[in-house]
Amino acid sequence: MLGNAIVTGGSGGIGEALCRRLAEEGCHVFVCYSSSRERAEKIAGDIGGKAIRLDVTDPESVRAAVETVGFCKLLVNNAGISEIGLFDSLSAEISRRIMDVNLTGAMNCTRAFLPEMIRRKTGCIINISSMWGQVGASCEVDYSASKAGLIGFTKALAKETAPSGIRVNCVSPGFIMTEMNSRFSAEDLELIRQDIPLGIFGEPRHVADAAAFLASERAEYITGQVLAVNGGMVI
Repeated sequence: MLGNAIVTGGSGGIGEALCRRLAEEGCHVFVCYSSSRERAEKIAGDIGGKAIRLDVTDPESVRAAVETVGFCKLLVNNAGISEIGLFDSLSAEISRRIMDVNLTGAMNCTRAFLPEMIRRKTGCIINISSMWGQVGASCEVDYSASKAGLIGFTKALAKETAPSGIRVNCVSPGFIMTEMNSRFSAEDLELIRQDIPLGIFGEPRHVADAAAFLASERAEYITGQVLAVNGGMVI
């Protein structure tokens, strides 16, 4: 899996695990960040990669990233945000922001890096969705819709780009212990844990291992698929 790899949202919990795991596989990793510059630079320094600022919702920022990175053999669309609340209480601004980052952002980056992949007849794209994109979650309707869209995007693009030798797959994490889940109380976490058949919370490394497999030659005959990493919570 040698070559350039770009990970959007690379300074977050799952993003950091993705960057470190892909570096272990021999990739030169571009750790993308929107605001957490110091953390991204620390990760990049640790793995011999490079931190670059990338706002996936801004076409100019995406174009600048393409100029910096050049040919990208592996694109991991990981940047994402969420908001908990009743559907009819969520503002139009927040709703639009969720869609812009989670779905349109992934499409923006893919559209920018894809032409060179097609020209070279090689490349791999991995989208990080969510189990709520598969089954939906109450009080996370907009988030679920954005992640469901990412799954549809994965499947459609896989069909379109397969003749060019490009594989497109999706990892669908369940409840992964990251800073984002600090909003839950200990009691809430225990109730969630009880709903997980394996009885344990997922860790960022579990998502990273799944992505590393899909990006490797061991998955050369796999495209358009959704690999669920959720401890059996959604089957």
